[in-house]
Amino acid sequence: MTDDPEPWFPLTTERLLLREFREGDFDDVHAYASLPEVCRFMEWGPNTPELSVAFMDRKWAEQAQWPREAVNLAIEHLADGRVIGSIRLTVSDPANQTGEFGYTLHSGYWRRGYATEASRAVIEAGFRTLGLRRLWADCDPENVGSWGVMEKLGMRREAHHRGNKLIKGEWRDSYVYAILAEEWISPG
Repeated sequence: MTDDPEPWFPLTTERLLLREFREGDFDDVHAYASLPEVCRFMEWGPNTPELSVAFMDRKWAEQAQWPREAVNLAIEHLADGRVIGSIRLTVSDPANQTGEFGYTLHSGYWRRGYATEASRAVIEAGFRTLGLRRLWADCDPENVGSWGVMEKLGMRREAHHRGNKLIKGEWRDSYVYAILAEEWISPG
């Protein structure tokens, strides 16, 4: 794993800019974080304006630190300049060169390949820039869109954990997907 202290972001893809959050992002962040369908499978939400303010405050406090194990980036849609979601990469087990990632996307941008595009850029950075060996992500089995993204990325379902997450007062299952650096096919 690289010891490079330089940030590995922002990342630009064909249609997206993955960057740190800015003060002007609040309205866009609250627009997706307040939607029940967006946070249906998440531990958080739907957000009130106060909860979105608290989220943004946490992101700015985290962004003031470097280096950091977890990086949460805004997903900016280049065509309209809106923040349409967020994506996180965490070096969860440095000794074993393992990281995890997750994403949230405004439902108005679902089924257009944006989550796949953002995830592909983060996976590429995890393997090529950070020198990770394994990346994993999890999701609720009912979140077909999310595990569909993971499968499009070439990730393999490794586990089905039963009743392992308490979400909104209900014990939920999780699928765990992973990919190894040697399995990753770089875009382009």
